[in-house]
Amino acid sequence: MTPRGRGVDVRPFPSNRRLVTAAVRAGRRIMPMHGLVDVDVTEARRLLAGHEPPLSMTAFVVASVARAAAAHPEVHAYRDWRGRLVRHRHVDVQTLVEVETRQGPFGLVQVVRDADIRSARSISAELRAVKDSPERATTGASLRRLVPLAGHVPGLFRAMYAVMRRSVRVHRATGTVQVTAVGMFGGGGGFALSPPTLASLTVVVGGLSRRPRVVGEDVGIRDVLDLTVTIDHDVVDGAPAARFVADLRRRMEDPAAVAGAIRG
Repeated sequence: MTPRGRGVDVRPFPSNRRLVTAAVRAGRRIMPMHGLVDVDVTEARRLLAGHEPPLSMTAFVVASVARAAAAHPEVHAYRDWRGRLVRHRHVDVQTLVEVETRQGPFGLVQVVRDADIRSARSISAELRAVKDSPERATTGASLRRLVPLAGHVPGLFRAMYAVMRRSVRVHRATGTVQVTAVGMFGGGGGFALSPPTLASLTVVVGGLSRRPRVVGEDVGIRDVLDLTVTIDHDVVDGAPAARFVADLRRRMEDPAAVAGAIRG
C-alpha cells in the first residue's frame, strides 16, 4: 500500500457559511411543523421536458407552492414587533441557486417576486440567468461586497437576523416562502429536513423516483417527487396546514393546474 501523509488542515471558516449559520439560529425561534408529501409529477415532467431548453422542476415547484400559498395566506404569515399577525397579499419566494464564489460553491438566495402570478417558464428563465450571471441575483451584490467584510465582525450576522426576524420591511424585501431543492443533487427518492430560517413556509424538494401508483382504476409506474413542508406552528394550526398541502398536491398533479403553472 502506498504511504500517505497524515495530518489536518486548518482554514478560516468561510464568511458565507457564517451568514448561513446565523440564518439558521434565527429560524430556531419558530415552532416548526413538518409534513412529508409525495407528489405524482409525471405530467409535469412531460410538459417541462417539452420546452427548449427544458424548464426547471424547481421553477415549477416554486410556481405551484406560491399559488397554493396565495390561496392559503395563513401558512406564510408571521408576527411583527408588536405581536400582530402579518399576512402578505402577494407571494415572494426565496430559492437557492448554486454559484461559484472565491470561497467555493454557495447557495445564492434569489427572491422570485410575485411568484404566485408567474409561470414556471418565466421563473425558470430567471433562475437560469442568475446561474449564468450571479450578479443579477437579488442578493448577488451583497454577497460580493458585504459578506466577506461583515463575516469578520463577531456576532454581526446574528444581530442582523435577530432584527430582521419580525420586520415587515425585511419580509417584504426577502419574501415569506422558501423553496430549497436539495434533492436535485442526488438520485432516488427521499425526504430532507431543512433547518427553518426567516421564512414562515419552507418547502424542501427531496428525491425523485419511479414508483407504482394508483391512477383511476389501474396501477402504473409514475414519477414521484418527495417534498417536506415546514410551517410555523406559532401562527397556523394543523388543519389549515393540511388544507394547504392538499391544495399544493392538487396543483402539482392535476393536468389543468400543471399546464397553468407552467405556461402561465
